[in-house]
Amino acid sequence: MSTAHGARARARIEVTAAIKDEARRQLAAEGAARLSLRAVARELGMVSSALYRYFPSRDDLLTALIIDAYDSLGERAEAAHEPAADPFRRWLAVCEAVRGWALDHPHEYALIYGSPVPGYTAPDTTVPAAARVGLLLIGIARDAHRGSGLAGPSLPSELRPEAERIAADLAPDLPPEAVTALVAAWAQLYGLVGFELFGQFHRVVEDREPFFRHAVGRLARGVGLVPGPTEGAAPGR
Repeated sequence: MSTAHGARARARIEVTAAIKDEARRQLAAEGAARLSLRAVARELGMVSSALYRYFPSRDDLLTALIIDAYDSLGERAEAAHEPAADPFRRWLAVCEAVRGWALDHPHEYALIYGSPVPGYTAPDTTVPAAARVGLLLIGIARDAHRGSGLAGPSLPSELRPEAERIAADLAPDLPPEAVTALVAAWAQLYGLVGFELFGQFHRVVEDREPFFRHAVGRLARGVGLVPGPTEGAAPGR
């Protein structure tokens, strides 16, 4: 790589990062629906035509921000995951990492789990990043299933066909009962975080950390995870 080419590549990386940083600032101040390429360019001292060489449209910039947010969340969850621990403890650690990331990045959490942005449809390129936490939780259930087993509840007969379809798509090596519980737990995890982040717990739940830990412990039990011997009277018991 020539020196000039390397310098251009570094400059492009730096400008792209600056555009994203300003866009995140605008997300915090105005919300995703009001994100504007022209406003970003103006704040950076760029002409709009120059910014379009980096992001051809607002939707392209939104997609980049969404992928970055999902990846940042996934990295936090994966860093908290300890493969040597028992599955129940691993589940708690991952869920607590999700909550911690959301509290640290409320506007990015709102971008990926808040109200849809009018006129925007996320492309398939966001799926791998969006799946990181879910795949981590599926992996924890899979390890438990291969080890001591899962102690999940039975399914009502009317749900079994749908449960088998979901399992075939997401985790065919797991019992449909467990996969159905995983999907429900995934939705409830983000519901718990969203309620805390967006103020629905105000004057309802004040001591939120132990409440959250207890709640996600119950979700783990619903999936069929059983606390290891070192958990004792584990939260969610």
